[in-house]
Amino acid sequence: MPRIAQCPSCGAPVTFHSAVSVLAVCQYCRTTLVDRDGEIENLGKMAALADDRSPLRLGAEGLWKKTRFTVIGRLQLKYEQGLWSEWFLLFDNQRTGWLSEAAGEYALFFPKLASVPLPAFAELVPGGAVKLEAKSAPWTVTNVERAECVSGEGELPFRVGSGYPAPVADLRAGARMATLDYSESEDKPLLFVGQTVDFASLKWANLRAGGPLSGGPKIGARALRCAKCGAPLELRHEDILAVGCARCGAVTDAETQKLLSALKAVRQVAPRIPLGAIGKLRGEKLEAIGFMQRHMISAGSHYAWREYLFVRVNKPGYRWLTEYDGHWNVVDVVGDVGKNRGDFDLTSGGKSPRGQSRKFGNVTKAMVYRDKVFRHFQSYTAWVDFVIGEFTWRVKTGEETRLMDYIAPPLMLSKEQTKNEISWSLSEYVEPNEIAKAFGLKAALPKPRGIYANQPSPWKTHGRPAWKIALSFFAAALVLQLALRAGFSPHEYMRENFRLDQGGEPRISSPFSIARPATLRVVSEARGIENSWVELGLWLVNEQNGEARAGTTELSYYSGRDSDGYWVENGQRKTLVFRDLPAGTWRLMVEQSRDPAAKTDKFPEVSLTVAKAPAPWDNLPVFVLALLLWPLFLLWRAFSFEIRRWEESDYSTGE
Repeated sequence: MPRIAQCPSCGAPVTFHSAVSVLAVCQYCRTTLVDRDGEIENLGKMAALADDRSPLRLGAEGLWKKTRFTVIGRLQLKYEQGLWSEWFLLFDNQRTGWLSEAAGEYALFFPKLASVPLPAFAELVPGGAVKLEAKSAPWTVTNVERAECVSGEGELPFRVGSGYPAPVADLRAGARMATLDYSESEDKPLLFVGQTVDFASLKWANLRAGGPLSGGPKIGARALRCAKCGAPLELRHEDILAVGCARCGAVTDAETQKLLSALKAVRQVAPRIPLGAIGKLRGEKLEAIGFMQRHMISAGSHYAWREYLFVRVNKPGYRWLTEYDGHWNVVDVVGDVGKNRGDFDLTSGGKSPRGQSRKFGNVTKAMVYRDKVFRHFQSYTAWVDFVIGEFTWRVKTGEETRLMDYIAPPLMLSKEQTKNEISWSLSEYVEPNEIAKAFGLKAALPKPRGIYANQPSPWKTHGRPAWKIALSFFAAALVLQLALRAGFSPHEYMRENFRLDQGGEPRISSPFSIARPATLRVVSEARGIENSWVELGLWLVNEQNGEARAGTTELSYYSGRDSDGYWVENGQRKTLVFRDLPAGTWRLMVEQSRDPAAKTDKFPEVSLTVAKAPAPWDNLPVFVLALLLWPLFLLWRAFSFEIRRWEESDYSTGE
């Protein structure tokens, strides 16, 4: 049953809905109350919440695994790079949980008792491994932060206030997530286990009026000045923590209005998509709010690319577009990264400004994500060159990040690691004309140069239909061939026997007629040949015009006995095929040539048969070869495309 207390400051009722709640903030005067076994203690005023554009509020309701829940409390925390919120949930079955919200990404967590000793906060580093269960695989540490509580509202299961320290660490194991909370002790953390969730899948009701999902008015702009040159800056979104000046390139902290970073020399880089531009890309309405340029160094050469930050207009969250040499990718931050396939050591070809090689240690050869295998393409270090517009973290020029790219064209999975955090993003290759159309760009975008890491191969795309067409034609030809042979009815035009004689004089058959053009076969069969051979010269002669077709066949028979036993070599039956004979009256003329060593007292008998030939098989291989020419050409082009792609990777054979 809910417990109701009276606010000692304003007299308003303050309700404790959950049995585990010990703190509640008066929604009218923000007085903080603590329930000590029925005794209400006044802790004073709770600090005001920082403005954000969250669609959530106290009293919002959702559905998780067929169980309704209500948002009854909230913590707002900050760390070096920004703010995030933890929403306290009460389910209809009295279970409690937490919904983490950071930059439009959401994860649902539930408290869990650890079955193994957990590490102290000081022992954790990003990329490290932590066992949460004795018999399960270790989890990977993705973020280690000394956060601080900004404020709270509603009811909470522990005592907290503004400035309250909150050392936390995030861990991942595939799609699963975990948080170690060291706010009570840096040696014995609280464990929360959960997973990322799609916001809309929670079937929300009673969301905040005017939020990004409500169709309410756009958030009003805030004005401030560049901390270096004094140029006016405009912030149109409440959760922005840094803004870059287009005039001087300096970056200003949106909260303190202090200088975060400045350029020694102004290097103007004009975005191809202007800030403030609104467009519809891949079914989503997006507004451009930030732009940066980053670079890497490989083999002594600088390679720069551009990144655009967009806010989703009609739902929470952000998207990115990246641009390099005319190649574009749409990028989303993801959390459900899968397992790897094999590890090996790799030293990056990239060089630091000090000329030292960057070793990335145990680089994963392949990643399995959403049932796709992503192959490692390259590892490198990137630095921020130039920043303008609004960003949700305190970005600085010169900021250094280690990256690893894995590809499964047209997709690319990227791992970014800083000193405190590991994050993953999924990119999908987009053609420039789609970008130009989405944002109504008047100036033509540059055509892509070279081959990008996750650029889909056009030859591979065309090759699949070509192979299907070739296979279809081959199947049709094979069926037709089998049908012709199955339905073949042999017609015999002539059959004659003659005995070879001593003189070997030519023999001429009786005439036979062909009513229409046909392919004929002449079957020669000898009887009485013993350990010798007979060669027959066969001529088909047209009686009307003298046209002749010639062929030769050899009949033989050998037998004997050796150490392996009795053996026989028999070639006493042979067939010759005469193609495309015109209609007319024909005779078969036979010339003979015998083995000189053959016995002369016994002459073999030869049987000759002229009949219609079935559809031949030898045309089929020629037809198949003709069918394969185009698919094989496409296969070769696709192979060449992949060779050129991987020449830009850490595995280039040219290095």
